[in-house]
Amino acid sequence: MHRIRKCKTVRLGRTLPQLSRNDSPASVRNQTVAAPLLENNVLGLIAGNGAMPRMVIENARQAGQRVVVLGLRGFADPALADIADKFYWCSVARMGRAIRLFLREHAYRMILAGSVKKSDMYGRFRLLRLLPDFTTLRFWFFHLPDKRTDSILGTFADILESRGILMENCVKYLMESMAKEGVLTRNQPTAAQLRDIEFGWPVAKQMGCLDIGQSIAVKEQDVIAVEAIEGTDRMIVRAGELCRAGGWVLIKVSKPNQDMRFDVPTVGPDTIENLKKNGAKALVIEADKTFVVDHEAMIDLAEKYNIVIVAHRADSTDEYNANVT
Repeated sequence: MHRIRKCKTVRLGRTLPQLSRNDSPASVRNQTVAAPLLENNVLGLIAGNGAMPRMVIENARQAGQRVVVLGLRGFADPALADIADKFYWCSVARMGRAIRLFLREHAYRMILAGSVKKSDMYGRFRLLRLLPDFTTLRFWFFHLPDKRTDSILGTFADILESRGILMENCVKYLMESMAKEGVLTRNQPTAAQLRDIEFGWPVAKQMGCLDIGQSIAVKEQDVIAVEAIEGTDRMIVRAGELCRAGGWVLIKVSKPNQDMRFDVPTVGPDTIENLKKNGAKALVIEADKTFVVDHEAMIDLAEKYNIVIVAHRADSTDEYNANVT
């Protein structure tokens, strides 16, 4: 028996599942759907690549949730099936299947966790490789105002809610793994690195405001690389190629109005390994807005490689500066 909350009217900013391709953008914005949101202890999870999905499953189950996982084929770790209460494989382009499975399993709340290579959406023969269902085709080609990440995932969340599935904060079960403010390593940032942080932070925030990317690489108060569709890891490699002398700073931030349901900045030991290979000497992340995978291992590696890690706030440069001799 499921307890039914008061029926909620959902205003969709961009699209509805039942729209025709001839609907105008103005008519879309003015339509509403009423969907009963049901409460129970079943949590849906769409799992991409990385450690985040495993951590969500483990922590959610410890909190008494029954976790139904849809593993994105080609991205999710098959081992998630061993720790989930229910596991299904699903293509990234099978939105209709995801909705049907969640409703069948009574998962009226869901979380997105893990990464997906957005560049795969633009590969050759993408329709043959991804085999999208009709719901996804209509969503991707006819109802999105643009293909930026916030537009895609925000509209997906609207569609889910119109069908009675609420997308929740993706770090709801991971709050202990969010970066705390301060210098996280024993080594303090140098005066030159502090100048790069002060210079680069507003630039990175502006890139986030435009929903272009989360990260920039800075050296001597100059931007040497900007993240776009390739993602942070590949941008780090490009920064290393462009700055052979090394010693540059990676600044990774949330968007100014970050929607914590998706695309939350994430770092971990793999990030440090990548920075070391490509000559970076400092990692700057945003306090309370960045998810850290395996905090202790990340700090140990950074100490080993002499890479400074700073969890920064916009108004905190002076505090770090006081520690520089």
